[in-house]
Amino acid sequence: MERIAQTSRARVYRGTEANLGRLARALRRGELVAVPTETVYGLAADALNPRACRAIFRAKGRPAADPLIVHIHAWGQLEELAEPNEAARILAAAFWPGPLTLVLPKRPEVPEVVTSGLPSVAIRMPAHRVFRSLLKRCGRPLAAPSANPFGYVSPTCVEHVVAGLGRRIDHILDGGPCRIGLESTIVDLRDPKHPRLLRPGAITREQIAAALGRPVAVGGGKRSGHLPQVAPGLLKRHYSPRTPVVLHDHASDSAWRKARPDEAWLLTVKPVGRALPENVFWLDTRGRLPDAARRLFAQLRALDGRGFSKIHAELVAGGGLADAINDRLRRAAARG
Repeated sequence: MERIAQTSRARVYRGTEANLGRLARALRRGELVAVPTETVYGLAADALNPRACRAIFRAKGRPAADPLIVHIHAWGQLEELAEPNEAARILAAAFWPGPLTLVLPKRPEVPEVVTSGLPSVAIRMPAHRVFRSLLKRCGRPLAAPSANPFGYVSPTCVEHVVAGLGRRIDHILDGGPCRIGLESTIVDLRDPKHPRLLRPGAITREQIAAALGRPVAVGGGKRSGHLPQVAPGLLKRHYSPRTPVVLHDHASDSAWRKARPDEAWLLTVKPVGRALPENVFWLDTRGRLPDAARRLFAQLRALDGRGFSKIHAELVAGGGLADAINDRLRRAAARG
């Protein structure tokens, strides 16, 4: 059997044809498999198997009120799981396969554990080649939240998955570093005439509005009374390192140069011209947003492991992808 590592309980598999077949059979048996996507690594189970999906919640320590995203490889699977509308067809044609999740009315075949008892389901068609091959081989839709302990920084490489869940699961599929590094954009299309952006991501609100030819509202995914949230990733505190995060609209030179050495500073762009203190880090040397997004979670994890008392993080200027980066930073910094 081909695998590249064994850490505690979990085995890490390369994406060979033989291994994809083995892991597809494991998923059909109701087992969990950590999988690569273009956004972040996910913890996958057969979305139509309630027992397997409950195992996701146990492995992550995830609350039952936080629904799962279901991943598919073909349009026909969407029609088996949800009730698509014209807005969904437009966005799917424009952005699938890709980092876009659609919230739609669900069909009875979707177990309540997947949707946290709600009459809607969140569905995505991923673009990652290895994951798509696994989906096709498995022949089942796969529920797959991020492959990490609940609430912690999302994993963007196989090493992150091993560190977080290596003692809790059996199978990890290595597909290399994630190309995007932020979770998918989530759009609520339960009312197709009034689409709502629930979570920003690599596909921006402006792109969605242009495709639909109508404005896209923001928000609306919070809990109402005792009801679960309508989609994942909407909690006030999420994607959080153990080290407290403090946000800054702009990190001035004087602020980080005079900072205490036990406090880290995470800047958007690498400063130029002078030697930098050892506690100063950055997301990209030139401030390129795709590269900054790709590095965000890895940098937060790295700083979390270095014993700093605080992480000072600079918010990213601009809109579009900057909104997604800042959304993750704000949730990482939220308390309680």
